[in-house]
Amino acid sequence: MLIGRHRVMALILSVGLVAGCRSERPLSERAPEAGGTADTAQAAAAPASTSTDQGSAMPAPAAADAAAGPAATAPAGEVALAPSAPDHYVVKRGDTLWGIAKVFLRDPWHWPEIWQVNPQIHNPHLIYPGDTLRLVYIEGHPQLVLQRGAEMRRGGEVRLEPRVRSEPLEAAVTTIPYETVAAFMSKPSVLSAEDIERAAYLLASLNNHAAIAEGNTIYARGFKKPPEVGMTYNVVRVGDPLRDPDTHKILGYDGILAGLARVTRSGDPATLVMTESTQEAEPGDKVMPSRADLPLDFIPSAPQHKIAGRIMAVRDGVTMIGQYEVVVIDRGARDGLAAGNVLAVYKAGEVVRDNEKGGFLQGTTKFLAPKVRLPDERSGTFMVFKTFDHISYGLIMEAENIIRVGDRVENP
Repeated sequence: MLIGRHRVMALILSVGLVAGCRSERPLSERAPEAGGTADTAQAAAAPASTSTDQGSAMPAPAAADAAAGPAATAPAGEVALAPSAPDHYVVKRGDTLWGIAKVFLRDPWHWPEIWQVNPQIHNPHLIYPGDTLRLVYIEGHPQLVLQRGAEMRRGGEVRLEPRVRSEPLEAAVTTIPYETVAAFMSKPSVLSAEDIERAAYLLASLNNHAAIAEGNTIYARGFKKPPEVGMTYNVVRVGDPLRDPDTHKILGYDGILAGLARVTRSGDPATLVMTESTQEAEPGDKVMPSRADLPLDFIPSAPQHKIAGRIMAVRDGVTMIGQYEVVVIDRGARDGLAAGNVLAVYKAGEVVRDNEKGGFLQGTTKFLAPKVRLPDERSGTFMVFKTFDHISYGLIMEAENIIRVGDRVENP
């Protein structure tokens, strides 16, 4: 009997030990152990990002797969974090706000919902290389807070030392790659009615050349203020109108670059010399600044109104549109769009014939089979960076499939 009791007690203890092991909380839910830090616990649960490519962090594949479950989903009304969102990120040169947002969020346009503005920081919306963004939870909701200064580690602790900011405002992180946008805006391929109305124009050329080309002297009028000597302008031909695919209303005009001209003498008319020629220029062509003043300090966001439009045109007339291509859509400020708004791009579903009931006559009746349109598929993400009344310039931020002129854009 004594041996039997010992066996019963041993069995009870074994069951208790097994149950205790199974009820242990996962590492990601445990509090930091004594002597550790919150950073250490977070690092054990999900690896912090170390660098970005065009602003996007790339976690280790194994770690990303391990973290892809809980972080990829969120309760209704809650912002979904990226699967490998770190607890902090140090901003680097070359980063963009879109790329940084992708480090923390599954959908970058939800950035305003987690951005915690610190009123004690001068220009809190501006982010600079060297700044640290920390992911914290306030009343259970994720928030990002900004800490100025260089990150230093001493004795295993993270210290943020204050410093005097010496960079100009231009050094702040932009929302999208500035070089890509500036290259397009410096040589416009689409002109709005507003562009044409306020632009100066080519009046005549010295010796009345029939074909104005590189090296020729030209005269221009219509400048809003006297042009400075040495400034460079685009000479642009107004081409065919661009019409809304649905209403056929004229929303803009094709802008054909004829060449570049440099101001040699101010006045009315001003004197310029053609420094580059891509095709013959002629009187009446528009003379437009070679660099547009384009603020890029906007924040990614979803439109406040319902948007349903289409891609009208793309730079250089390419047929297949990829990431960081500048495109024009047929919706603008009057439709509720603003710089920073993000739209989803959808490829129209193909139309196929349903030959399922063709039987042995399928080969001869396939042209009589009913037509079925396949569902539209999301093919990319588009961000607005400049609006006019009825059209907007934007950048393809992500392209998961082939994007073409005529594809739909709508709220993400």
